[in-house]
Amino acid sequence: MVAVGVFLSTMDSSMINVALPSIMRSFGTTLAQAEWVVLMYLLTITVSLLFWGQMADQVGKGVVYLLGMLVFTVGSVACFLSVTLWQLVLFRFLQALGAAMMMATGPAIIKRVFPVGQLGLALGLIGISTSVGLMSGPVISGFLIHAYSWRAIFLVTVPVSLTFFFLGWFFLLPLLPSRNQGEKRGVPFDSLGMLLWSAMITLAVLLSTHHSGVSEQLLLIEGGLFFIFLTFFIRVELKQQAPLFPLSLFRNRAYGIAIFCAALSFTVLFVVLILMPFYLDYVLGLSVERIGFVMMAVPVSVFIVSPLSGYLYDRIGARFLTTAGLGLSASALLLLCFLSVDSSTLTVAWRLMLLGAGQALFLSPNSASVLEKVRSDQTGVSSGMLATARNLGMLAGVSLAGLLFGMIFSNISGGLDLKHFQQEQVPNFMYALQITLGLTAALSLLGALLSGLRGQGKEEGEG
Repeated sequence: MVAVGVFLSTMDSSMINVALPSIMRSFGTTLAQAEWVVLMYLLTITVSLLFWGQMADQVGKGVVYLLGMLVFTVGSVACFLSVTLWQLVLFRFLQALGAAMMMATGPAIIKRVFPVGQLGLALGLIGISTSVGLMSGPVISGFLIHAYSWRAIFLVTVPVSLTFFFLGWFFLLPLLPSRNQGEKRGVPFDSLGMLLWSAMITLAVLLSTHHSGVSEQLLLIEGGLFFIFLTFFIRVELKQQAPLFPLSLFRNRAYGIAIFCAALSFTVLFVVLILMPFYLDYVLGLSVERIGFVMMAVPVSVFIVSPLSGYLYDRIGARFLTTAGLGLSASALLLLCFLSVDSSTLTVAWRLMLLGAGQALFLSPNSASVLEKVRSDQTGVSSGMLATARNLGMLAGVSLAGLLFGMIFSNISGGLDLKHFQQEQVPNFMYALQITLGLTAALSLLGALLSGLRGQGKEEGEG
């Protein structure tokens, strides 16, 4: 059941990226406007995950998860029926709420169902569902858009999600308690924390994605507001009885490192996922179909390595695996820096597979170590924090890729933007790509060093 939800949400994410050009032509909009179809989805998930994690601890993980699947289905049908771009953006918000409800509670349900000694293996198997969703999305999306239209991609998930919603309601829900035993009732929800968190993340996204399109004065105002909200957010959360963002959990060094490195790993991954298609298109001149097949190297590698990573965690713990995983990712990024205008698709693909292997080696042990460090009444909020960290990493990766690459390319090409790219700009493109990937490799190496500090074995969080 959890694997189905993961598959649906990841497949939807990969399908919409392929469909974005068709959506732009259909509504006659600019790229900046069409981007909100993707941006709204990521932003909604990021700001609401902690809310759903806390709600899961109060009303029951199974209820929140299955209602999330239903909301996701309703949102998908609404997206199909959209007649304007802004209706589509609004209904993507609804779809993202459902996805966030599933993401926030899925790992906690796995911990409830699987024995402790098999938790790593179970999360490794969920990694397979993630990879299958990412791999199948572009292929299914391309077929549906060619045969029908971009609207069809929102309907393809509906029969599956509805079927598993009803199966889960009648067969999964009775196996799960409605709420955590011993949890206090009547604890007020942290609405102020939710408001500050949403405002803070929204401002951060606006700052990082629209830095070239607004005045310096507005950027300064937004930056100042961000730090004001951050200061108030920390103060509010420290005083709350049931905080949205339980800062007390970060007193455990290993827990804090795991959450931070989860965000860092997705930042690193999404820098590559954003920039490499441009290299394959602009520099190597590959067709869209071949670009899709080359980029599949990452999820294929995750598909292969994730079960092994989870299996090894159940035996040797998280420290070695997470350190090695981020170290391997850093090595892959350094190797990507040595790509040239004459590199073959095979040369690119095996480097991407190395990056995917490093990510898979890191993710399952890191997630399992977080869930094993908290009490049973905190698994929902911890699951939500893990998913929040991943989505923050995605947002940061997209923003970092555009910011670093755009600034470097503009500086060395006399103020040109990537939309002005011509073949004579290939050397400038390669220089900007290599510097950006080199700095990203440094981030991955930092994560590897931090992971090495989390402690020994499966009990690293207890000391």
